[in-house]
Amino acid sequence: MAHHKSALKRIRSNERKRIANRIVLVRSRTFVKKATATISGGDAQAAREATLAAIRELDKAVTKGVLHKNTAARKKSRLMKKLNALSR
Repeated sequence: MAHHKSALKRIRSNERKRIANRIVLVRSRTFVKKATATISGGDAQAAREATLAAIRELDKAVTKGVLHKNTAARKKSRLMKKLNALSR
C-alpha cells in the first residue's frame, strides 16, 4: 500500500478513471456485438443502422481516449466488411 499523500490520491483518481473508461469500453463493445448479430440476421437496413451506431460509439471511445484510433479503425473496417458482404 502507498504511504505518500500524492500516491494515495493517484490511486483514488486512477480508480475513478478506470470506472469511467470501463463504461465507455463496455458500451462500445455492446454496440459492436449488436451490429454483428444484426448483420448475421440478414436484414440489410437494420444491419446498416446498427453498424452506423456501433461506428459512432467507437468514435466516441476514441475521442474520450479509451480506445486507440487504430483499434477503432480496425473494428470499424471489420464491421463494414461484414456489412458489405451482406449487401452483395
